[in-house]
Amino acid sequence: MAYLNWITDEALKACVREVLTKGLRGISNAEKNFYRNGVDPFSAVFDAACQNISLEQWLHFERTRQAQKTLQNALGNFHQKLLANVNDWEIPELGFVDLVSDKTKRLAEIKNKHNTVKKSDLKAVYDELQAAVLHKTSKYHGYTSYYVTVIPASKKRFVKEFTPSDNETKTVRQANNHILEIDGYSFYALVTSEPEALKQLYQVLPAVIKDVLAEPAFANNPLSPFAQEPLFTELFTKAFG
Repeated sequence: MAYLNWITDEALKACVREVLTKGLRGISNAEKNFYRNGVDPFSAVFDAACQNISLEQWLHFERTRQAQKTLQNALGNFHQKLLANVNDWEIPELGFVDLVSDKTKRLAEIKNKHNTVKKSDLKAVYDELQAAVLHKTSKYHGYTSYYVTVIPASKKRFVKEFTPSDNETKTVRQANNHILEIDGYSFYALVTSEPEALKQLYQVLPAVIKDVLAEPAFANNPLSPFAQEPLFTELFTKAFG
């Protein structure tokens, strides 16, 4: 039985495999480069005191934090590459957008979390989308563009005109029905035609991770799958409702 009905098992496993591989690489690099990158001993002492932990525990948490940077980058690509395997969507050769569907005349720029991009930089995202869909010489002229935040600031679903502020001119970018902003839950539903696609993906991840970790390539890595404990569901609910 397939994991999901809107993406092939092999495509899904390939995307999960890439995240796990990059995550392990990040852990390895964090271990090798930890002291080379410079450790602030004053920060270590005060941070450990505020968290009521030992310095040994602090070192463990700090290595984990540094390794997580690599994982976060991999997760941004995870959603892009996964959705590129759905229906008629693909990663375009032109690098200024993440996904495009020529059949439905839509394109998207995807960010993993609402604070991935500074609010002051959102106008640049708008300008890129505007050039892509409104400039007459653009390959994507007339398409509808989406600025996607997979994990938004609130649990509210939305599809609305994207009008970021411009701090320099004290104005907002002009509203246009070809330049939209959308949350990740709604975008997954749009691409897959499955209203609960993002939730479905999250629910099967433990099984997919378990199967990928059973592959020979991960035989020497100290990883183990995790069960769908109560916290597993709670984490998703906190982010998406």
